[in-house]
Amino acid sequence: MIEILAPALAIGLGAIGPGIGIGLLVMGALQAMGRNPEFAGEIRTNMILGIVFAESIAIYALVVALLLLFVGAPGLAG
Repeated sequence: MIEILAPALAIGLGAIGPGIGIGLLVMGALQAMGRNPEFAGEIRTNMILGIVFAESIAIYALVVALLLLFVGAPGLAG
């Protein structure tokens, strides 16, 4: 049971942070573009860069979850 629960928690909890972070990042960027449309291109570039960095954390969580699922961890085997 724990062999399945550990990867599920790893990806579930590992995806919450980047999801919230990306939402806040896009919200701030859209507000900034609405207030200052002249710099929309520069703001959009920085927004995409921030999304990429936030999404990489979720990819690390996915890798950890897949390792736990297919390779296992020394303390999880019963």
